[in-house]
Amino acid sequence: MKAPENSVLMVNGHEGVGRELANIISNSGQVTAEVAALPRVPETLARIGKKSFLVFKHNKYLTVPTDTIAFFYIKYESTVIICFDRQEYSVNFSLEQIQLLLPDQQFFRLNRQYLINFDAVKEVEHYFARKLLIKPAVPFTQKLLVSKEKAKRFLNWLANR
Repeated sequence: MKAPENSVLMVNGHEGVGRELANIISNSGQVTAEVAALPRVPETLARIGKKSFLVFKHNKYLTVPTDTIAFFYIKYESTVIICFDRQEYSVNFSLEQIQLLLPDQQFFRLNRQYLINFDAVKEVEHYFARKLLIKPAVPFTQKLLVSKEKAKRFLNWLANR
């Protein structure tokens, strides 16, 4: 049994997990009955990405719309959301999980610590050893660096989205 063309598997509402599963299936060529029964959505819908994140702050649950998020970063082994209004929220996802949930056209993984929204990139400067220094639209004390290995891909992402 083959997986249908132009569809993405959804597992517990997360298409990223489904995408990884679909890659495993396509590599092995075998689909079990359980996998075949998983719900599917058109790939164009799956590319839209997660619309909001549920966070807990000051004894309240809040939803943070994805379009208000400037970037995600790692702070003391926890993932933190920084919004354009300078609010900070902790979220219970790793950067890898978040990257799978968000559209590649809007968010770019700068390095192991940062995932940035296109709209949050204010300026890009050359830095030592062919790295790039990102100046975000939201004031931030730490340096957001892109390695020399990812610099070309980052500049292409900025130019071609």
